[in-house]
Amino acid sequence: MNPNLHIDIWKTIVLSLLQGVTELFPISSLGHTVILPGLLGWGDLIANANFLPLVVALHLGTSVALVAYFWRDWLQVILTLFKSIKEGEVKTGTEEWVSWLIIIGCVPAGILGVFLKSPLEKLFASPLIAATFLVVNGSVLFAGEQLRRRSENKLKMLSPKEREAQFRPLSSLSWKEAILVGLAQSFALIPGFSRSGMTIVAGLGVHLTHEDAARYSFLLGAPLIAAAALLEVPYLFHEPLSVLLYVVLGMVLSGVAAFLSTRFLMKYFETGRLDPFAYYCWAAGLLGLVLLFVTGHAA
Repeated sequence: MNPNLHIDIWKTIVLSLLQGVTELFPISSLGHTVILPGLLGWGDLIANANFLPLVVALHLGTSVALVAYFWRDWLQVILTLFKSIKEGEVKTGTEEWVSWLIIIGCVPAGILGVFLKSPLEKLFASPLIAATFLVVNGSVLFAGEQLRRRSENKLKMLSPKEREAQFRPLSSLSWKEAILVGLAQSFALIPGFSRSGMTIVAGLGVHLTHEDAARYSFLLGAPLIAAAALLEVPYLFHEPLSVLLYVVLGMVLSGVAAFLSTRFLMKYFETGRLDPFAYYCWAAGLLGLVLLFVTGHAA
């Protein structure tokens, strides 16, 4: 039998706020929830078999916040999905098609998560790996922003009408492009890679605007997190009532933090760029690597 999770009120507050804030920012919530406990000497917590279910439960809190924030979008998604099923027809370029794009985009990560479950779970016990991939994540964000800037410079030579035509609405994506964005999302199964960061960069790669790329990224998150919760959260039911109460508190705190983060980021991505997050990932990842080796928590 696995030992109970060693969690208290302070660990709950730190992990839940960390998860809620970093889930939507493109800086890897998984990476942070593995690295920081490692630096704080919470090795017994991250080595516990139920640490992953705990992290998924906190993700579920952020997922509820995403659904609450985008409730109009989700209502539209559900209604149009049932409409297309009832009519037996899916028209691309419509809101009905956006509903299917969300489903299609979740397929790659769902499949890989099931078939690579065991090796991926081992990564959650390694702060060193998480810090290393956080640096890589920063490089991906930086490269994505540089490519976008080059395209932006080319657009300056075009007329306003031609410039507007270079950016696409979410409903114009093909199923192949949705799979491509979904594959990018799959990297977030590895601690250190940001789910929102990878999907936003992929969205920019298929010529969505920053705002539309962020919207698609956030919409893709909820179904994937919900599916993971169905698989992982039941493992927590064997924990003592005190632990379960901490988990519920953590879900609430992470949800509130995620809701506020979403409000900020949707405004930010109207004009904001990805490179500040790239610089942060480089700094945090490298600092984490140094501290892990200095404190002897790299193993």
